[in-house]
Amino acid sequence: MRDAKIEVIDPQTVQGYVVTEPEYVKKYQKGASVPMYFYAQFDTPFESTDVAFQDSAWSKGVKNIQGPGALMLLNYKTAQGQQIVAKVGLSYTSVENARLNLEPEAEDLAFDDVCEQAQNKWREQLGRISVQGGTPEGRVKFYTGLYHCLLGRGLASDVNGAYPRNDGTVGQIPLDKKGKPVHNHYNTDAIWGGYWNLTPLWALAYPEYYSDFISSQLLVYQDAGWLGDGIACSKYVSGVGTNMVSIAMAGAYQSGIRNYNVEKAYEASLKNELEWKDRIEGAGKTDVGQFVKLGYVPFDTSIFYGTHPGGSQFSASHTLEYSFSAYAVAQWAKALGKDEDYARLMELSRGWEKLFNDSLKLIHPRDAEGRFIDNFNPLESWRGFQEGNSMQYTFFVPQNPAGLVERVGADLFNQRLDSIFTVARDMVFGGGKVVNAFSGLASPYNHGNQPSLHISWLFNFSGKPWLTQKWTRLICDEFYGTTGEHGYGYGQDEDQGQLGSWYVLAAMGLFDVQGGVCQRPTYQLGSPQFDRIEISLKGHKNSGKRFVIETQGNGPGQYYVQSATLNGKPLNQCWLYRDELYQGGTLKLQMGGVPNEQWGIESAPACPQ
Repeated sequence: MRDAKIEVIDPQTVQGYVVTEPEYVKKYQKGASVPMYFYAQFDTPFESTDVAFQDSAWSKGVKNIQGPGALMLLNYKTAQGQQIVAKVGLSYTSVENARLNLEPEAEDLAFDDVCEQAQNKWREQLGRISVQGGTPEGRVKFYTGLYHCLLGRGLASDVNGAYPRNDGTVGQIPLDKKGKPVHNHYNTDAIWGGYWNLTPLWALAYPEYYSDFISSQLLVYQDAGWLGDGIACSKYVSGVGTNMVSIAMAGAYQSGIRNYNVEKAYEASLKNELEWKDRIEGAGKTDVGQFVKLGYVPFDTSIFYGTHPGGSQFSASHTLEYSFSAYAVAQWAKALGKDEDYARLMELSRGWEKLFNDSLKLIHPRDAEGRFIDNFNPLESWRGFQEGNSMQYTFFVPQNPAGLVERVGADLFNQRLDSIFTVARDMVFGGGKVVNAFSGLASPYNHGNQPSLHISWLFNFSGKPWLTQKWTRLICDEFYGTTGEHGYGYGQDEDQGQLGSWYVLAAMGLFDVQGGVCQRPTYQLGSPQFDRIEISLKGHKNSGKRFVIETQGNGPGQYYVQSATLNGKPLNQCWLYRDELYQGGTLKLQMGGVPNEQWGIESAPACPQ
């Protein structure tokens, strides 16, 4: 804590601030701090105040205090059972804006009114997707996940559009004709892996939320010159030291979410993929120069568990991630008619091939001289791979599943993938029953962390969609729970709603391995948990329409799609284009207990190269 201040305005009002140095801000933007201002009103006058600093004696009757560790007691004489109601406005920009945030929202409201408004708001948000049938436990898991999908990003802007800029000054979001900000500014953790869970769900049911996320990132880029994978009051908090925001931006554009400065967003994303000169640590990808020059990131341990311009201890996973993000921006470049950018980025998207060991059929880190590293163990984490291992990360080629299947060999690919899940099931699809986010990093599959979350959907690309139906359904049933010790699953890393969002998508039988970045993105199909799923397309151009998923013959053990129709016409492929879904309509699935090995194999999901 750098500073704090509390002062009495009148016997029912106090105001002040606290200035902190969050740990990730200290790591990724040294010297920066985050202020929080407050304005608090009480319905009952307090009789006196005492102040102190942490670990110091109290001073009685003092009405203000300033300095690190400042504390204030408000003293009341209350009757038994008496309640005192406090209304608190918060702001990251000023005490005055904290007051302004309080007054329009709560000045004339009683506590019960606030509760009712909050409940109505959540009913509207959660009600955009309704489910019927299935099990009571499944419905609890579904709406808990959906709640977490929307809970993870804290509002950083004020009602008047003021927001904290990266340099500590106050910026201004433009206002509409009614005097309201044209978008919100959100804090967010790193989007690492979020393109498989959060953004596809936002694109489906909460496009306005997705748009605000993009606009928030652009404010930081505008003010500080680089995209920030994670942002805390516009300060950089990169998280894992990579930066996958360009994937989220490309996914928004390709999903038709474009009510922001598209050219500026593309400029920021292209810079994120290709530039390294004067790149700040908070922008992540400090090793991207090597990736651009060599086509891969060299394995380098000169910084323990870290990354620097010459390479990284997590070189292989970075190479795979940068290859995917290059593909995402390449597809965006093609859509914008930027052919030179497209060609350059598509070449970089093939970086994974440079680390593919044909003798092992695995991703294998290389050093700066191009040699595969020695003493290689495919299940060893943190050596070439960040929060995972080669067995998990070999499947991290979402931009070209067909190419990966061909390189491994179709039969071996399917055999290996199926056996991985067979083994992983005995370990609750992660690290057993150890409640630790990193407990499954040495396992062949780890549903508790981001790098593995697309893998069960790859059977849709390898000619065996019934195995995607089987394994995604079992993960929903067995990894996720409702009890205190189980929760989302043993070893979970929820990361602002990512695991919960995965459950929501899988329980609807929808997923997108490409995270929406293809020029015409798809949703791949799995095994819905419920009899009827109704998705309100509020916020889309077709606002007011709904997309309905209906299943027949569904139930325990009835994992497998037997046949399907889309708007009354037979659907023989295990995927559909997003724009078809956004038009509204009905998908009907006949389910059964025995795999139909002919359904869904007509064509693999579209993934242009």
